[in-house]
Amino acid sequence: MNILRRLPLYRLLLLCAIVIAVGVSATALAFALGSGAKPPPKPLADAIHDALSATPVEGVSANIQFTNHLLEGAGLTSGGGAEGELLESPLIAGASGRLWIGKDGRARIELQAEKGDTEILSDGHTLSIYDAASNTLYRYTPTAQEGASANDEGWTPYAPLHQRAGASAQPEVPTVAKIEEALSHLGDHADVSGATPSNVAGQPAYTVRASPKEGGSLFGGAELSFDAVHGIPLRAAIYSSTSSSPAIELAATDISYGPVADSVFELSPPPNAKIKEIKFSHDAGAEHADKPAGSGRPTVTTHGHGVTAIAVIESRTKSGAADSTSEQLEGLPEVTINGTAASELRTELGTLLSFERSGVRYVLAGSVTPGVIEALARGL
Repeated sequence: MNILRRLPLYRLLLLCAIVIAVGVSATALAFALGSGAKPPPKPLADAIHDALSATPVEGVSANIQFTNHLLEGAGLTSGGGAEGELLESPLIAGASGRLWIGKDGRARIELQAEKGDTEILSDGHTLSIYDAASNTLYRYTPTAQEGASANDEGWTPYAPLHQRAGASAQPEVPTVAKIEEALSHLGDHADVSGATPSNVAGQPAYTVRASPKEGGSLFGGAELSFDAVHGIPLRAAIYSSTSSSPAIELAATDISYGPVADSVFELSPPPNAKIKEIKFSHDAGAEHADKPAGSGRPTVTTHGHGVTAIAVIESRTKSGAADSTSEQLEGLPEVTINGTAASELRTELGTLLSFERSGVRYVLAGSVTPGVIEALARGL
């Protein structure tokens, strides 16, 4: 929490965008609409089973187009300051570029921009992001605890590419019956389409969409397309409930399979680049949710459930000290909550609201409209 509290607004949002961009790119290797051959119709469980058991490819190379409409309604202005720098970042404005995935799971994305490219590199242990515009290298290496938690998840986004490449690390592919059971459980909360035959990036593919059954959320659903032959994810998109166009999408105009040279995964920023090590504290979490705001640790409570749930973070501010959260949100549009000025970040997929009252800083976040967030804030 400390690192997040010290980051200025544009760096905080840039970090959020990086997480989103990497989360999408890790599951979407490439995408391009095409009119080529489509695979035969197949039940979704069978299509998933065949994808998971497909022979792994030697590597992936693609030209990509990343589109991001997340902050279009945030009310930020593109000037010469920090907000302008944020909006010009290819992670926020979108950009074309290149993507590579090695057989061993290493991945690299280059997003091109007029003021300098943004490069994202993962070697399976450390995530590195170099922002040429600010000449800054961000690095995140999970702790042993975080690494153990990740390994407990089983299949990773790279599983079709590298986990199945090593027999000793190969998880057992679930049976069609197990996949059908999982889809049935998912169907209790979401509407899941079948495996729609399509052609993506010139490859025969299946496309599936999942949308929440519960209404009232800005999250409209997600789509995933995967190669019908190789089992490689080819496209991922996240939708807002207010638009038929994706809020976030990674697309490729071309894709090829084959070995990728080791030199591709060498990231060499200039010697004078600023280096920022990203670390997250585990002190503030659900285990402290029952502690009062005056205990010195932020408390986290949840109002509602499912996709309409709103998280409320309360933290005691120090008397006479500048509030770091207030500094982070400086420049955002302001609203009034019971006579108190509040900063509000509106996105295509959710809303964040922050204000201070009686020495307590409140931060509310949820995949709901500003009106819903503001109504809850007025009742706190």
